[in-house]
Amino acid sequence: MSPPAHGNPPADPGGDPAQPTGIPPTVPQLASLELDHVAIAVRSFDEVRGVLEGLTGHAATSPERVESQGVEVCFVGNVELIRPVMPDNGVARFIARHGPGLHHIAYRTPDVAKLMGELSAQGYRFTSDSPMTGRGRHRIAFMHPKSAGGVLVELVEHG
Repeated sequence: MSPPAHGNPPADPGGDPAQPTGIPPTVPQLASLELDHVAIAVRSFDEVRGVLEGLTGHAATSPERVESQGVEVCFVGNVELIRPVMPDNGVARFIARHGPGLHHIAYRTPDVAKLMGELSAQGYRFTSDSPMTGRGRHRIAFMHPKSAGGVLVELVEHG
């Protein structure tokens, strides 16, 4: 099934086509990908780092600044803590609207540009026209939440 235009969920095939199910269509290209990490937006690493270290037994990595995104990140296991360092970027706006919390989920792909092209051809939208450089020089792209059931999905190609 191809995704509906503009990221709207598909109509319920057994009911009124005007009444969406609220469940986005399955994306075969993502179904086979490994979960890379989940990201939590924070005002300060100290808000969550100690709790996650205690719960998981993993020590936090040293913070790394990602200038292109206007953030600083550190990892505790497979959980990325993401802190805005500029007041007008997407993470800062997210925290202003929603408070600290789950920001995005990320899937690992061997070729982020190829996957972006395939998904764009199916009608999925992205927050950028091409892959960007993320932490560790990984290539990344973000699917627009309106194309992914309200969830910000990151695609990560490890460098």
